[in-house]
Amino acid sequence: MKALVENRFGLLALVVVALSALYGVAYVTRPAPAAPRPEGPRRAAVESATVVCPGEKGGKVGVYLPGTLSEDPMKSGKPYVTEGTGGLEAGYVTRATGGAARGLAGVRCVEPGGRTWLVGPGPARAAVRLHLVNADKVTAVADVEVYAAEGRITSKDGLGLEIAPGESKEIDLRALAPSADVAAVSVTTAYGRLAVAARAAPESGGVDWLPAAAPPATRVVVPGVPGGGGRRELLVAAPGDADATVQVRAVTEDAAYAMKGVESVEVPAGSVVAVDVTTGIGGESAGLVLTSSAPVVAGMVVTGTGQRPDVAFTAGASSLALGSTVAANAAGSRLVLTAPAGAAKVSVQVVPEGGAAAPPFEVEVPAGRTRNVRLKAGKGAYAVVVTPVSGEVYGGRVIEERQRAGLLLTVQPLAPGRSFTMVPSLTDSPRVVLP
Repeated sequence: MKALVENRFGLLALVVVALSALYGVAYVTRPAPAAPRPEGPRRAAVESATVVCPGEKGGKVGVYLPGTLSEDPMKSGKPYVTEGTGGLEAGYVTRATGGAARGLAGVRCVEPGGRTWLVGPGPARAAVRLHLVNADKVTAVADVEVYAAEGRITSKDGLGLEIAPGESKEIDLRALAPSADVAAVSVTTAYGRLAVAARAAPESGGVDWLPAAAPPATRVVVPGVPGGGGRRELLVAAPGDADATVQVRAVTEDAAYAMKGVESVEVPAGSVVAVDVTTGIGGESAGLVLTSSAPVVAGMVVTGTGQRPDVAFTAGASSLALGSTVAANAAGSRLVLTAPAGAAKVSVQVVPEGGAAAPPFEVEVPAGRTRNVRLKAGKGAYAVVVTPVSGEVYGGRVIEERQRAGLLLTVQPLAPGRSFTMVPSLTDSPRVVLP
């Protein structure tokens, strides 16, 4: 009996050893757990926003909050700063029919940030004044660098600029790069944030504000190119250390194609190249799609017609995935919408100053086409709200006024609205706390 019990305990021990061995082998040879799939950025509502415009004594700023538009007079030439809830939008348009500053000039109030890109004519052929505004409560320290046809230009006068809280600084770009015919300007803060704008008045005539350009990327869309006569000049900068080979595709009202003669543009590292695309566009409203081997920044100079031609500027922009609002419009306004890939659809709503918003209407943009949308509103100021419905679409707001001496015009690329923002996904990682 005793032997039987001992055998049973021995057998049990062998079973336990065998199961442990099997478990150990299975544990060692098990497949590695699948890494969690990284989630893409998610859309989050914006609760509040601060926006800044360069001052224009005697002007009126259109201030839009969801569903309402008001006008706020600028009693001095100091920068205009306003705060509001999500969806805040502000801007103004000035109009001069004579004098050295003849033209329409529109500007969007921008949020303070850490880096801004601007692309346009250089100080060798235009008076370009850079406006830096610190709307925060801490000192901002910034570097201003200029990229030109001859390469990157770094001036000690543009480095380590200190701007105290609530203060602003104007810089004549001639002081930094006097010989540049075309320029891409980078304003980067080491501390704090700045709101950046630039006003350009070419020697050939006209005046307008340079819109902020999309940051360097290998795919850039330049929207809002108005149809009609006059020169259309594309500016492409490669601010990195690598040369860029850029394919340029036009998306017009009637077709999408690589423009003959400028299918491919070579941009040396650190420089800016100007390309005349007047013939390539053929007088049609358009958006340009740039695909590059290295990150580039892009903009366009639009010159009007007549004895005293006006000038306007557009630049690389984001799609309308987050919607867009333009707070300052006038008679002769229209949208220029481009669907570079598949067909797209947006909703458009006009909001007059102090009145009820008009019913929204939908606009379809065929695949690989650009469409003009005339904005109908009564007399007075109004805002226009563009909301995405489907597809990828880019756009710009154009204002034109025909005068005997020459066409007045201004362009504002449609920037992402401030009702929502994209928040990157977060993942747990020991690198967060490791030195």
